Amino acid sequence: MQTVLITGANRGIGLSLARRYTTRGDRVIAACRQSSAELEATGAQVEAGVDVTDAKALEALAQRLGDNRIDVLVCNAGILGREALDGLDADAFERMRRQFEVNALGPLRTVHALRGALGEGAKVGIVTSRMGSVADNSSGGRYGYRASKAAVNAIGKSLAVDLEPRGIAVVLLHPGYVATDMVGGSGDIQPDDAAAQLVQRLDELTLGTTGTFRHANGESLPW
Repeated sequence: MQTVLITGANRGIGLSLARRYTTRGDRVIAACRQSSAELEATGAQVEAGVDVTDAKALEALAQRLGDNRIDVLVCNAGILGREALDGLDADAFERMRRQFEVNALGPLRTVHALRGALGEGAKVGIVTSRMGSVADNSSGGRYGYRASKAAVNAIGKSLAVDLEPRGIAVVLLHPGYVATDMVGGSGDIQPDDAAAQLVQRLDELTLGTTGTFRHANGESLPW
């Protein structure tokens, strides 16, 4: 049995991950800003009040965990903006800053706060997006989301380098175009199916594949 900590676990992909891990017998610590009835029903240990942009909230979570070790840390919390070039007003730039705080700095703050609970053999999965791929960008737009995901890809790669001497592997995972509230329910894959693929990729992760950027279906993605 593994101990798995998931951020943004109250809905969407995070909720599906919590369900999948608890169903197979793992201990799940579900971190979120606000819990949900669906999350409570999973049987996970719910840690509400955890905002990944709040260093003090993350430090408090680390203190509550005490001597508990984390085998798999899934940095899943994220937000999506839809900024276009012709609509970059002051509000748009503020939304972009918020996306950087959540999507890029959030995973870094989380790993930093919880690094003491990660021992040799632990794994870190960062849920990113292929929209953060520079090479794959053929449609433009979505400035805040694309840039924040490109930033977290760079952060994840650095984490892989820095954590490898401790025997900790890191992977950057694109879940696919998942039908969640974040995209208004559109998408070509359901959260439970995306979660199943993400879990498989995390199960496969080793130090030999640390620092890679992969689609949940196993495909390698370009930076």
